[in-house]
Amino acid sequence: MKKIGLFYSFQTTRTAESAEKIAKEFGEDNIDKVDVMTMKFSDFENYEYMIFGTPTWFDGELPAYWDELLPAMESLTWKGRKIALFGLADQRLYPANFGDAVGIMAEFLEQFQAEIFGYTSIEGYQFMKSAANRDDKFSGLILDEDNQSELSDERIKNWVVQLKSEWSL
Repeated sequence: MKKIGLFYSFQTTRTAESAEKIAKEFGEDNIDKVDVMTMKFSDFENYEYMIFGTPTWFDGELPAYWDELLPAMESLTWKGRKIALFGLADQRLYPANFGDAVGIMAEFLEQFQAEIFGYTSIEGYQFMKSAANRDDKFSGLILDEDNQSELSDERIKNWVVQLKSEWSL
């Protein structure tokens, strides 16, 4: 299996916990966990397969650490890169921008011709609007640890199986 870069902030507790579960499902030997708050920018260039994790902050925003990385990320070659996205969101408190950070990241990467994988169904969620919603699919895995934590492990397992198939790993 090709090495996968799993990029997220080690300091965002729930995102980090979810990333650990994703790494375990892939197999720890197949994943390099990379802290986006302390990484070298060149770390992005080490992987053809990447998973980016981000919570949605406030009213549908990327966390500051991702938001600050995006301008520099524009200079990288994303064409041919295989990217999957996951994020944490709260459908009860933020139904008008549920999981927006995943949608923002997907849109950003697609404008530079990155290939986004791991779309998931919106079924089972209750929200009004999401930037991650495209034709009734999220542009990644959305986890709601505040309201549906009991579903997260199964969602992660299914998503990893899906990614392995889509990426032919």
